[in-house]
Amino acid sequence: MSFIYSDDNKRYHTWNYHLRHRFGCKVMKIALNAGFTCPNIDGTKGYGGCTYCSGSGSGDFAGNPEESIVRQFEGIKDAMHSKWKQGKYMPYFQAHTNTYADVDVLKKYYEPALRQRDVVGLSIATRADCLPDDVLDYLSELNDRTYLIVVLGLQSIYDETGERINRCHTFDEFLSGYNKLKERGINVCVHLIDGLPGETPEMMVRSAEVVGELEPHCVKLHLLHILKDTVMAKQYEEGQFRLLERDEYVDIIVRQLEVLPPETVIQRLTGDGGRESLIGPMWSLKKFEVLNAIDKEMEKRDTWQGKALTKK
Repeated sequence: MSFIYSDDNKRYHTWNYHLRHRFGCKVMKIALNAGFTCPNIDGTKGYGGCTYCSGSGSGDFAGNPEESIVRQFEGIKDAMHSKWKQGKYMPYFQAHTNTYADVDVLKKYYEPALRQRDVVGLSIATRADCLPDDVLDYLSELNDRTYLIVVLGLQSIYDETGERINRCHTFDEFLSGYNKLKERGINVCVHLIDGLPGETPEMMVRSAEVVGELEPHCVKLHLLHILKDTVMAKQYEEGQFRLLERDEYVDIIVRQLEVLPPETVIQRLTGDGGRESLIGPMWSLKKFEVLNAIDKEMEKRDTWQGKALTKK
C-alpha cells in the first residue's frame, strides 16, 4: 500500500513530509517562551491552569523567558544543528497562551522572531477564547507575510472533560474561535490529548472524528503524561484515574488516524515530558518505539489515515 502523502513507509500525513514538500528542505521548529500567562491562571476565567499543566505552561522544552526572543532563538537553533546540519526554521511560541496580550505586546515578540535569518513561518499556540478582533486582524496581516499556523488547544470535544481538567472554556467557544481563524484563511492546528481522566477510547476517537469534520490544516495527537507538582499528579497518586498502556494508546491512535482526512497534516502522534519531571507513563520516554509500534500496527491492519472515511 502506498499512502498518497508519503515518501516512505508512513501511512499518515506527517509534518516532516508536509514541510519538505512545501519548502524543499528540513524545517526545524524553534520552541520559544515569551512569558505570557493564561486566562485560567490569572483569574480571568479560573485559577491554577489546566490540571495537567506544569509551571511552564506546556512549554517544558521551550526557551527561557528571562532571555530575549532572539537569544532564545539562537540558543535553540545552535542546539538543533548538532542533530541536523542544515535547514530552515519556524519559531513556535509554545508556552501558555500566546495571543493573551495587547497587539503591541505580541508584535514585540513575534516580529523579532520573524526577522531571523532563514525563518519560513511562524507557529503560535493559544486558546480559542483568546482571539479578540484586533488580534485576529494582526494574525491576518502575519498570514499575508509568512506561513502562519495557529495551534488551538482543544484537548477534547467533551465539556465534562473540560470541566474536570479546569479547561475553562467550552467546545462551542472553541468552534467560535476556530471559525474566526478559518474565515480569515489562517491555518489552524488542533491539539487533542488522549488518556484524559474519565474518557473512554471511543470518546477519544470521536473527538478526532469531530475535529476531522472541521477539516483543519493540522492536528496534534498528544499522549497524556503526568508531571510532578501538578494538580493531576495529586489526582493520579490518589488513584482517581489510570494511565494508558502503550498497546492501548497505539490502538487509539490508529483508530483516530482512520477518521481524520488524509489531507490533514499530523504534526505529532505522542507526547513526552522531561525525564526528571515525568511521573508516567514511563514508556512514553521511548518516543521512537511508540512511533514504530504505530507504523507496525497500521501495516498489520492494512489501514491508513482517512480509511474509515472512504466507507461512508
